[in-house]
Amino acid sequence: MLCSNCRKNTATTDDGLCDGCPAVPVVDLTLPGRPAERRPGVLRAPVGLSYAVVALLCIVVAADVFCMFAAAGLRNLMGTAYSETDLEQALSVTDAAGVVQGVAQIATAVVFIIWFHRVRANADVFAPDLQRRGRGWAIGGWFVPFGNFYLPRAIAADIWAASRQDPYGTGKQEPHTIINVWWIAWLVSNLVNGIAGAQYDMAQTADEVQAGADAFIVGGLVDIGAALLAVVVVRRLTRMQLTKAMRGAEKAAV
Repeated sequence: MLCSNCRKNTATTDDGLCDGCPAVPVVDLTLPGRPAERRPGVLRAPVGLSYAVVALLCIVVAADVFCMFAAAGLRNLMGTAYSETDLEQALSVTDAAGVVQGVAQIATAVVFIIWFHRVRANADVFAPDLQRRGRGWAIGGWFVPFGNFYLPRAIAADIWAASRQDPYGTGKQEPHTIINVWWIAWLVSNLVNGIAGAQYDMAQTADEVQAGADAFIVGGLVDIGAALLAVVVVRRLTRMQLTKAMRGAEKAAV
């Protein structure tokens, strides 16, 4: 992997930089007419973390596909004269797919939240006055009952605003529409998969098992959509912050 700064040498740090490129310095990115105080903290490139998040999200997509195929196999089996052995095999594959999916989602959630906290910390350097909640909420907001339905999305919107080239503009040039779409898809995915899991656990008849399998297939499709949208969000925010930091460094060097 090439250095995210010089694009010549091999990256050797967690920030995606090579040994010859120091961490991005703290620079004043304030627009004319705004307070000119220097921002507290140090910018840390989120590039390396973003690569890890994207890779894990791709694994989540693969796990979703595995679950969908397993659910489809179980559904089809319910419509035939199956044997006890066939049923046990289909259930084993479905359960294994669920375990793989769960492990992939947990690993992705951990790395995603670390990346999310990194870009939130950078937002304090770019435009701290636009951040309505402290850095800790970038982690804690995901675990607050009911609050996790809206807090992460609000924090992401604040990070996006600070990462724009013009943080204090109207936002028409760099709207955060993608964040809203991703968040809706993520909420729908959790809802559908929760319903699918409940249907599957309570299924007693072949028809009920088929209904649960159908719900798993729909949930897998929605989850894949949410994962792909998350990839776009991670790449866009990372690129916005890296571009803004480099332009600020160039401005400070003039």
